[in-house]
Amino acid sequence: MYDLIIAGSGPAGLAAGIYAKRAGLNAIVMERDGVSGGQVLSTYEVDNYPALPGISGMDLGSKMREHADRLGVEFVTENITGISDVDGFITVHGEGNEYFTNGVIIATGAHHAELGVKGEKEFQGMGVSYCATCDGAFFTGRDVAVVGGGDVAVEDAIFLARNCRKVYLIHRRDSLRAASSLQEALKKYDNVEYVWNSNVSEICGNDMVEYVNVVNKISGETRRIDLNGVFVAVGIIPNSESFKGIADMDEKGYLIAGEDCRCSTARIYAAGDVRTKQLRQIVTAVADGANAVTSFQADIIG
Repeated sequence: MYDLIIAGSGPAGLAAGIYAKRAGLNAIVMERDGVSGGQVLSTYEVDNYPALPGISGMDLGSKMREHADRLGVEFVTENITGISDVDGFITVHGEGNEYFTNGVIIATGAHHAELGVKGEKEFQGMGVSYCATCDGAFFTGRDVAVVGGGDVAVEDAIFLARNCRKVYLIHRRDSLRAASSLQEALKKYDNVEYVWNSNVSEICGNDMVEYVNVVNKISGETRRIDLNGVFVAVGIIPNSESFKGIADMDEKGYLIAGEDCRCSTARIYAAGDVRTKQLRQIVTAVADGANAVTSFQADIIG
């Protein structure tokens, strides 16, 4: 029987574990693969985390885990399959075991939808990125592409156009799905080239991305575009499948929770990328972990 179970060991889960331990709670952090850090591990360099400019994602994730280990945070490798409420206690169901607790912080994160093309996985962190605000500064004065046509893709293109030499916006349709206000804002930049009715078929290079091959859906012609970076913005998918029915979610599967991280179900909290929020960054995930533990303490005491 635990005071608190924290599902996920990315920045939100690790921060929650640290705060729970410091609060004297009997808590565990459950991680699916036995590796802590979450998405940050696949980030080549993090330059916007306060006090640690230029740190690699792998090093940042390792430092967070080291901090938790130094405090004696307990970790369990377990793939959670569901949560239920029995006799006032919350039961966390794993593939091999069941765990009982007074509260659960869901910090399982999210994953970026991928293009699924040759070269994408090979160049992740070496020119392929899923976060313009995280990695865009590394491409100042260089040529990049944004793949997608929704709000995030256009926001990324605007962000990149401010500092990059050229931005190719590659979209599979002949018009964007983004809000008209965003489209108007993007038109102000003359260094943006629209590549309509096209799909990226391959991402190529040696040690780093050097070019992409793009196929026009109408003509069937393949075009080579020389560039240094590819920003994929075709959607984000929350890792919330195991928690359906336990608390309210929005239409995309994000757990609905505010800055206090409280979900619609008592003693269930959502922290980090898995919850509804404006900005999904490492720094906001860490803040969520702290807020979730604080909310749990207040709820139990109250």
